[in-house]
This record gives sequence, structure tokens and C-alpha cells, in this order.
Amino acid sequence: MQRLIILFIILFLGSLLLLSNKEEKARKEVKSFEMKGLFFSYIEEEHYFKDKNTKEIKKGIEEIVKRAKENNFNTIILQVRSFSDALYNSKIFPKSINTKIDILDEFIKVASKYQIEIYAWINPYRISNEKNIPLEGPAKKWFNTDKVKVLENGIYYNPAKKEVRELIIKGVEEVIKYKVKGIIFDDYFYPSRDIDIDDYNIYSKNHHLSLQEYHLDNVNKLIKEVHDKIKSQKKNILFGISPDGNIDNNYNKIFADVRKWCSSNEYIDFIMPQIYYGFNNSNKPYINTINEWSNLIKNNRISLYFALAFYKTGNVDMYAKEGMYEWIENDDVIMRQVIIARNNDKYKGFALFRYDNIFDNSKKTLTSEKEFTNLQKVMK
Repeated sequence: MQRLIILFIILFLGSLLLLSNKEEKARKEVKSFEMKGLFFSYIEEEHYFKDKNTKEIKKGIEEIVKRAKENNFNTIILQVRSFSDALYNSKIFPKSINTKIDILDEFIKVASKYQIEIYAWINPYRISNEKNIPLEGPAKKWFNTDKVKVLENGIYYNPAKKEVRELIIKGVEEVIKYKVKGIIFDDYFYPSRDIDIDDYNIYSKNHHLSLQEYHLDNVNKLIKEVHDKIKSQKKNILFGISPDGNIDNNYNKIFADVRKWCSSNEYIDFIMPQIYYGFNNSNKPYINTINEWSNLIKNNRISLYFALAFYKTGNVDMYAKEGMYEWIENDDVIMRQVIIARNNDKYKGFALFRYDNIFDNSKKTLTSEKEFTNLQKVMK
């Protein structure tokens, strides 16, 4: 009897040790995974897919994903809604481009074969960069109402409206039916300070929030409700934001409450600030900026990725002042940015903006080609 008890204890302790080893291995695998991402925008979508037949589109997607894999990327951030439209079969929004194929579905099928993860990239409020009336969809239905506003820089949904939030959430619900790894919103939140001024004037009669606080609160409502909807239906799908890399701009221009989002469990799973600055940028030098974002994260559950400006390689950076020629004079900026980011304990990966700036021959420069060759040295 005593031997049986001893044997049972040995087996029990052994199973605990095995379980502990498996858990530790899983933790290490999660920790060691580094996103090596690539943005694929509506500009690329029109370039490669518009007016093409099904066979040509499928072949193009195969080539795009294969090229990403061959160049050591493991993630594609695919823009599935840029202008109140859809790159997939939607019952709500009109098709993004002139094609009958479900491009999101095809990307997911091909990416699975190459072990590439797909994040669905959504622009929530933007309808058009111009002032033309939408031809179809919810934007046309609301065009002459206070839910849609025509501004100097285009047409946008009004962020103050509950119906607009509900529309955006329904659109997200459509996307999470697909096998995407995550949903990401970009930095197009408030397009102007007065898009909802009539709503604020009514609100302020009985409430105390300032106009800035009101704007932040409206965006917070959307982000929380999107997060809640995703987690209620697909807990494994991640939700995050790619905000302006300048933290002040998020509060003074687009009204994205990044401090709150990075301190809570209720809003996001990851943050991917657009760190489109070189080391010598006079306004926002790279190292200082990534440290600012790292310090912003008070919730260790939230992953930190950096969006990096490959589109600047070989070009003058007009807003960098003393650092305006950095991207021309150096061909290893992105490589050094990745190396330095890896020393940050909250860093989980990066994504380059954008596909054509790397692979479209018409956009390549001698500097950008050398830049990508150098980057490959630290991506393998």
C-alpha cells in the first residue's frame, strides 16, 4: 500500500513537471514570436486587382503572399475597408474595387499555405477623399443627414452618432467571420474639430465635458464597443490601433485616447504607433519616440508593435528639419530601428509601410534597395 502511494506521488509530481514544462515552452514560443509585417493598402489593391479577371487576381495574390514569405515576412496587414467599402463579400458596404472575387477570403487561403497571418485593416470613419456623393451603400443613404459630413478634406461619418458606431461594429462583425488573426484601425479618427459641433452644443447644455473630452469620449465608446463585440464572438481575434506616432497629435488632432487604451483591459490587445521618424528627426527622434510609447503602456497584456516608414527610404523627409536627408544619406535606417526596438522589453514586432515601396520597381531607388537588403540581414 505504501509503495502504491509513493508511486502515485511520483506519477503526480511527474505530470505536474511535464505540464509546467509545456506551459513554459508555450510562454517562450509566444514571447519569441516577432511580427514582421507588411502593410497592403487600397492603393496596392487598385494597382494589382482592379479590372482584372478572377484568374489574374488569384495569381496576383499568390505572387504577393509568396513574395512576402520569401522575404521573411510573417504578417500581412490587408486594408479591407478604406472608404466605407469592402474588400470582401459584404451585405453592408459596396465592393472596394471592380471585381467579383472575395479578395480577403483568397488572401486568407493563400496565406495559410505560406504560414502568413492576416490582419484586417479598417478605416472606420472615412467615406471619400473627395466631395463626391457616394454611389451606393450606407454613406449614400445618410448623405443628406447629420450622420455624414462633407468637409474640405473629404466626406466622413460623424463620430458623435450612435448609429455610426453601430454601423462600424456591424462591419467588424462581418470581417471576424473570416479567419483573420486580428482587426486593426488606422489613425483616421476625427477628421476635423467641428464635424460634430452641433451634437456637442446640444450635449453641453446638460453635461460638463470640454469639446476635446467629448471627442475623446466618442472615439473611446467606439473602440470599447468594437473590442467587446470581437471578444464576445471570437476571443482569439486580436484588436488594435495604429495611431499617430506623435502622442500629442492623438489628443489634439485626431482625438485618440492612447493613454487610456494602453492602461486598460477594455479597449485593445495591441498598439502599433506609426513611428515614421528617423534617428535625426529634430521633432521626434526615433529612440525617444519608441521609449515614449513603451512608457505609455501600463498594462503588460498589451503588445507593442512599431509601424516603420519604409516609404521614406531614398527620399527627403521634409518635416524632419536637420534630419531631412537622413533617408538619402543612409541605407540602413530601418535595419537599425529594428535592432534597437528589439532591446525594448515591451516590443513584439514591426510592420513596414507599405508593399509597393518595397516591391514595385517604379518606386525603388538605389538607396531603398540597399535598405531592404540590409534589413533582410536581421529578418531571417
